[in-house]
Amino acid sequence: MKKLGLIIAILIICGLFTSCLGSKGTVKGVVVVGAKDFTEQYILGYMLTLFIEANTNLTVSYMRNLATDVLFAATRTGAVDLYTEYTGTVYGSYLKYSDTRSYQEVYEISSRELTERYDLRMLDLLGFNNTYALAVRADTAAEHNLKTISDLARVSSNFILGGHAEFFNRFDGLPNLKIIYDMTFMEERVVYGSERYNALINDEVQVIMVFSTDGMLLGADLIVLEDDKIFFPAYEGVIIIRNEIMEKHPELSEVLNRLAGLLTDEVMRNLNYRVDVMGESPRDVAEWFLMINNLLK
Repeated sequence: MKKLGLIIAILIICGLFTSCLGSKGTVKGVVVVGAKDFTEQYILGYMLTLFIEANTNLTVSYMRNLATDVLFAATRTGAVDLYTEYTGTVYGSYLKYSDTRSYQEVYEISSRELTERYDLRMLDLLGFNNTYALAVRADTAAEHNLKTISDLARVSSNFILGGHAEFFNRFDGLPNLKIIYDMTFMEERVVYGSERYNALINDEVQVIMVFSTDGMLLGADLIVLEDDKIFFPAYEGVIIIRNEIMEKHPELSEVLNRLAGLLTDEVMRNLNYRVDVMGESPRDVAEWFLMINNLLK
């Protein structure tokens, strides 16, 4: 049923966009930018759309709110031409690796095999790493002298951990994290989205799973603990594009790689904060970023 649903979703996408009607899924002068279904992806999708239209002669169709598997499948079939992905997702979810490697190795292996297996190209790293992390309130960190996850392991049995159910089951999540750091928690409680932050602030949990570029991290007095044993894998932001589109529009590579290195963790966190906490629109935030970096003509 899951496979059938994925096929139906892709067929719907193809029916909505004329790019699926041309030769191998493209229409001359048009590229399709995709995005997943959360704030950071909305911002990045608008950023790519505005940036391409301002710096090339191409027109962009922007498709957002796509689940990860649907977006990757749509890119493989030509319904989507490019989007922003995360190296750890490529390495673990698409290439099915479960071992631990350095950030550089994850990027190099993912880049090479994405081309070999799927005829997709990975561009230069954008500069941010949206990986898992653990956070505590500043007063908790001060009371227990917590700076690293190793520090947390000393007192973790006294704390309740809040996080997504997926985090409690993934190979790069809690099960192996507890083994590497030799720690246990008093309780592991499933809490989603912004409720994780509310639960931490209200002391319903004392530790939460976060994503390192969460905008909500700037909205409260929290401390992100250092992953001193480097357990969490790299989830570095990177643009994935179909080789066919690169060959048809070679200018895209040079244009898009101008974004490389500009989106640090701090920058991405601030952009997410402006949407999630300040209530600005993802499009306005993306346009503001491009303008202050002189990337709009």
